Amino acid sequence: MSVGNIKDLNKIDVNHPSALNASMKVLVSPNEGWAGYVMRHVEVEEGGYTPKHSHPWPHINYMIEGEGELFINGKINKVTPGSYAYVPSDSLHQFRNAGKGLFKFICIVPEEGHKV
Repeated sequence: MSVGNIKDLNKIDVNHPSALNASMKVLVSPNEGWAGYVMRHVEVEEGGYTPKHSHPWPHINYMIEGEGELFINGKINKVTPGSYAYVPSDSLHQFRNAGKGLFKFICIVPEEGHKV
């Protein structure tokens, strides 16, 4: 069992040459007993974005704050708090902050998809 508060977790910058002002915190992972998966809290600052990339695993996302854009395979999707998305394996995708303030979302990936 794992119960905690996001304020107590270490921020990990998304260290990729095609990312700007994006970071994450790991909420639940195999370290807490969830074998095979990682749930992350991602923050993207104003004007920031995650890398445009694809990989052989899917992920699930739930938007919690701010306005964003989710690019998937050539289509830009507007996302706001309450929006959710399933990004299939091998899909070219990117998250971008499209508003004022922070854009925050939950990202769940298989363990092999958690790269820092």
